[in-house]
Amino acid sequence: MNLHRVLFALLLLAPAAANAPGTEGGTGLALLTRKALISTYEGRGVLDNAAILIKDGHIEAVGPAAELELPEGYQLIDLGELWVTPGLIDLHDHSAGNLMDLNDSVYLTNPGLRAAPTITPGNMAMRRARAGGVTSVLCIPGSGSNISGWGILVRGGFDTFEENLIRNPGSLKLAQAGNPERAAPWYPRRTFMNWNTRNTLRRGKAYAKRWEAHEQGRGPKPERDLQFDIFRDLLEDSIQVSVHTQIYQVVNMTIGMVAEEFGFSVYIDHGTFDGFRAAARAAEVGVGAILGPRAVQAPMPPMVDTDGKILGVAAEYQGRGHRYVGFNTDAPVVPQEELTLQAAMGVRYGFDNSRMGAVRGLTIVPALTAGLDGAIGSIEPGKEADLIVTTGDPVDPRSSVEMVFQRGHKVYDAKEGKRLW
Repeated sequence: MNLHRVLFALLLLAPAAANAPGTEGGTGLALLTRKALISTYEGRGVLDNAAILIKDGHIEAVGPAAELELPEGYQLIDLGELWVTPGLIDLHDHSAGNLMDLNDSVYLTNPGLRAAPTITPGNMAMRRARAGGVTSVLCIPGSGSNISGWGILVRGGFDTFEENLIRNPGSLKLAQAGNPERAAPWYPRRTFMNWNTRNTLRRGKAYAKRWEAHEQGRGPKPERDLQFDIFRDLLEDSIQVSVHTQIYQVVNMTIGMVAEEFGFSVYIDHGTFDGFRAAARAAEVGVGAILGPRAVQAPMPPMVDTDGKILGVAAEYQGRGHRYVGFNTDAPVVPQEELTLQAAMGVRYGFDNSRMGAVRGLTIVPALTAGLDGAIGSIEPGKEADLIVTTGDPVDPRSSVEMVFQRGHKVYDAKEGKRLW
């Protein structure tokens, strides 16, 4: 590595300045932008010639620049023709951890396995993600077993685990069909897949209910079981089950077993092959669809009959009435910084973007799906100031990311020589 690269690496690893404008204890920050993609799920999605005020790491106000008064002492950044968008969210990532993927296939289900100890702040994959506008990811275990453990929701802009932490646990990772049986060929393949999954969910829910009864004064204190602790969060509905599920029958089982039978909040993660055939049922039950990394489905007779056509996966879900469609990379399967390309592929293959659905699928839809919409996912007062600055529509591959803010800190600036090699 030459001297210039060493200096660049030191700059990238340097902590953000204390009390920076817009952050806790610092002066306020005002951004003037040609176009702010507000990205609320309902209502106005775009505001032209906007001003965004940031204070104590949160969005203080947003409105027309001509009408919003700049408070005294605020630092002003006039972005000219650049656009501002909420930070991008990916709910399927394996690259925030230093193992890239985490599998422990000793048992058919491993609900106690945790991704958190693998998280490595500032690793190269997450620095590239930051340069691509990805500000929040759900880092999850792999798919070596049918229930493979706790995911963790983290940012990628700071130097410590605590600064990056959003929520732990972030989800319970469940994997159905394909990967678990491929990872361990001595497994009984699909014969007992649903039995083992259902048995674990039943035991975990019973464990959580015993704790609930104790906390309400209706029973003795249970003995703690680390394998099933996460079910207490699921029972409280403070986290979701993220399910590696694809193929029509398997997606149907996700909906029927996890959502309808056990009543857990759950979303489809992948949803590919002919999983889109279950889109109407998923929409009816309230099961979100975070799709990827495959963006298209080619003909695969007799398994998937597309009548000889190449189908856009997101377009097929949308066309069947699903309104909560988002995108993922399964990084490093698709590099984390290419999350916007996943949405662009969706549009290229038929996803209706007339209501800014592609940007919403990278911002407010995953925020709603993961229960984070009160904090991130749109540019609204009170939300955390996770923002990206681009040369145009972030889903257009011709646009580039010029700046990234996380909780009011500027964590990436292309013009300061912080492009990555």
